[in-house]
Amino acid sequence: MADDNIHYTLGTIKEAAAQLWQRVQHYRIIAFNGDMGAGKTTFIHALCEHIGVTDNVSSPTYALINEYHFPQKAGGTGIIYHMDWYRLKDAEEAVNAGIEDCLLQQNAICFVEWPDIAVQLLPHPYAWADINILSPTEREMSIKFI
Repeated sequence: MADDNIHYTLGTIKEAAAQLWQRVQHYRIIAFNGDMGAGKTTFIHALCEHIGVTDNVSSPTYALINEYHFPQKAGGTGIIYHMDWYRLKDAEEAVNAGIEDCLLQQNAICFVEWPDIAVQLLPHPYAWADINILSPTEREMSIKFI
C-alpha cells in the first residue's frame, strides 16, 4: 500500500479518524509521531470513538499504557493498548515496563505515541502516522506502512 496523507482540523477530526482507520485497520500496531502539542492523544481519542471504544480515552503519559475495549464485528470484545512512550529513556526501560508484552499480543491493537524512543520494539508490519502542525487549527497526517 502506498504512503498517504490526511489533512484535518479539530472540526473534521472524526472524518480524518475514519479515513485513517480505513487505511490501517489491518495493522495491529499504529505509531503516532509528532511534536508536543500536535494532537496525538486527541486524534487517538477520535480514532477510538470511531472504532467503538466506550471506555474513557485519556493520555497514558504517566501510566504508560491504557487499555480500552471495543466490540468486534465478528462478536466479542477487542482490546486496544494506548501507549505513551514520552517518559521512557530507551527500549530497555520500555521492556522493563512491560510494553513489549502488549506489543506482542496477537489479539490486541496498539496505538503508540512517541514511538521513536524505542522504535526497534515495534513488530513488523506496522503503520506509522506523522502528525504535522500546519497552523494552530490545521494538521496533516502522513502515513507510512513499514
